[in-house]
Amino acid sequence: MTAGDWAGGVALVLATSTGGVGQHVASLVRGLTAAGITVTVCGPDATERLFHFSELGARFVAVEIPANPAPSDARAVSALRTALAAPDVDVVHAHGLRAGFVATLARPRQPLVVTWHNAMLAGGLRGRVAQLLERAVAAAARITLGASEDLVERARAVGARDARLGPVAAPSLGPARRTRAAVRAEFGVGPETPVILSVGRLHPQKRYDILVAAAGRWRERRPTPVVLIAGTGPSYLPLAASISAAHAPVTLLGHRTDVADLLAGADLAVVTSDWEARQLFAQEALQAGLPLVATAVGGLPGLVGDAAVLVPAGDVDAVDAAVRRLLDDPELRADLSTRARTHAAAWPTEADTVAAVRAVYAELVPEPARGDREDHG
Repeated sequence: MTAGDWAGGVALVLATSTGGVGQHVASLVRGLTAAGITVTVCGPDATERLFHFSELGARFVAVEIPANPAPSDARAVSALRTALAAPDVDVVHAHGLRAGFVATLARPRQPLVVTWHNAMLAGGLRGRVAQLLERAVAAAARITLGASEDLVERARAVGARDARLGPVAAPSLGPARRTRAAVRAEFGVGPETPVILSVGRLHPQKRYDILVAAAGRWRERRPTPVVLIAGTGPSYLPLAASISAAHAPVTLLGHRTDVADLLAGADLAVVTSDWEARQLFAQEALQAGLPLVATAVGGLPGLVGDAAVLVPAGDVDAVDAAVRRLLDDPELRADLSTRARTHAAAWPTEADTVAAVRAVYAELVPEPARGDREDHG
């Protein structure tokens, strides 16, 4: 049996997700089920409601794995152990360190693959606990896949026996449903007013405080740029307070399902994160041909290449200068737009990603035990 013929059963495990990890798992479900592979998704009910894994062809089993450790982890381990006892699961593939840790505690009989999607950035006691978690997950996984090269290096550093770069399919947003003028009209913005867009979870790691501080400096520009931030999360109240204090021209949009429309209405995209792997919005922006300013952290430089303007993390002056330069130079914006689309066209497709994980599964379980499944009815 070749890797491309592998058609066993896999359990995909994830914790609470509202963004890239959930999107990636949904992409795998779509591709794997189309290839005849039996897919079970184990994760929180809220994540199923957001990404509709069961509608994509997977069997969904509720396993409540929150984003952070909690007393309920014991129940999650028990629920996952029960789910993995199904006879049609040949490989367990956990996504993210939280899911990987719960899968490690469940001690599956099947080989465990863990994809690292995010870095553990905490310091102090939480940082030491995070390091122990990393080491436990790295030791338990037969194969560790990293969404970026720095994650692969980190996994190796903490003891992963086999760590590799794992392709992640670029998102597919589809075309905008509204015209550029209609999107801008929603925000009362005329054709000459620059619109700067950022999309992501409102979390300290995203450093939206840097974007707000830079936006406060743009009030004197005429016309004054409008900054839109789409997303929800724990940083909402502090961000709203800082926007008010700085009189910054920033609007917090909350959760949006029309990112393609927002991209069509925007002039620039900005990512100010302290760390990212394959940041979802950065990919969406480049696919849409939107000039991007992003921090040179984690996997972002490798992701965007020369198709974006990279700035240091945590540097308000650098973000301010980069945005001003692009707003003042339409030829540079046009050049970046062309480079963005060309660069994005070379990213891994869903088919590439599915083929890569099937090869990993075939490596671990060359011949799924079909007869045993039939004996179980």
